[in-house]
Amino acid sequence: MNVIFISPHFPTYYYNFCDRLKERGANVFGIGDAPYETLSENTKSSLTEYYYVSSLENYEEVYKATAYFAYKYGKIDWIESENEYWLILEARLRTDFNVNTGPKADEMDSLRWKSKMKAVYKKAGVKVADYTLPETVEDGLAFTKKNGYPVIVKPDNGMGASDTHKLKNDEELKAFFESKDPNVTYIMEDYIPGQVETFEGITDDKRNIFIATSHVMVNQVMDSVNDRQEALFYSQPVKDTDIYEIGAKTVKAFNSNSRFFHFEFMRLLEDKKGLGKKGDLLGLEVNMRAPGAYIPDMMNFCYDVDVYTIWADMLLYNECYYDIKRKYYVAYVGRHPEFDYVLSYDDVRERYGDKIVIDTDVPAALAEAMGSHVFIYRTKTKKEMNTIMQAIAQRR
Repeated sequence: MNVIFISPHFPTYYYNFCDRLKERGANVFGIGDAPYETLSENTKSSLTEYYYVSSLENYEEVYKATAYFAYKYGKIDWIESENEYWLILEARLRTDFNVNTGPKADEMDSLRWKSKMKAVYKKAGVKVADYTLPETVEDGLAFTKKNGYPVIVKPDNGMGASDTHKLKNDEELKAFFESKDPNVTYIMEDYIPGQVETFEGITDDKRNIFIATSHVMVNQVMDSVNDRQEALFYSQPVKDTDIYEIGAKTVKAFNSNSRFFHFEFMRLLEDKKGLGKKGDLLGLEVNMRAPGAYIPDMMNFCYDVDVYTIWADMLLYNECYYDIKRKYYVAYVGRHPEFDYVLSYDDVRERYGDKIVIDTDVPAALAEAMGSHVFIYRTKTKKEMNTIMQAIAQRR
């Protein structure tokens, strides 16, 4: 089997996807914008061959790299990146090289544009917040007259919390329209008083779920970026829960065959007229790629499995060979460097070292949303998990 992996060096732990494939005998070809000599030894050893391009944004270069591998090794079976930024690039390459193991260019709208995602959510019977695609300040004012404030505004084809705004009155709305990027299409949504809960996992070629988990965002990514709150979230059980039920329904509704998927829902913290009662789940966003922020590793620590192996076995054999049984609560605490915390890094390690499974700095490009330094730990009980989270995140 011949597999091309786009940007195997970033995020740094993504070499694991390549490693498990190569371990099973696949040819794994990396295409990246980092010179070969700068790659980590783990990344180098996980690849059959690497092709350096000056920019992954330059489609002609990436096309030539793909053509080179196809000429040298034969037909390409899969083209993947597991990175939201490169999903459209993947799809375009699949289209041009007739690779049928993932979405092609004409299938990407509902996987990248938030407004199109909402249409599929609705078709699946999942409620979503009211929204509009405002072109003028008058459009925005008309929407807020109907729905009230606050409203959330973000790029319709955006990623993470980048360029996301919570507008609370007419003045803030007018200021946004005066300063917004004129080349970007924005979506404006009715504000949902809720908490983000994710649903992520891996499917086979018929959209059956091999493994799934869910994470509760204690602080929203938008608040980590805009308000410098700590990045805090934790895994929760999914067996026989409403998040699994609605997540499985979403898997069936979207083009999720043979995919790592990552969905976001909002659980209402209070009744919302026209949407639902406190505790109901609403559809937010869909991502047909592996979740970020070390969540694949958190899944490993939660179930004592290796999701990179599960993903590789899915590509090669369309099978999962693990007995999936949840064993731990796993939590993530990302701290910002400008704050003084009650527990120093060494204090955290001394007090909770037997439970910490990842203790690392975060690449600068991701630190704004994830925190500059992260502690990931696991516990047997939710109570202990919460106690440790509060301790690590407490500022002086």
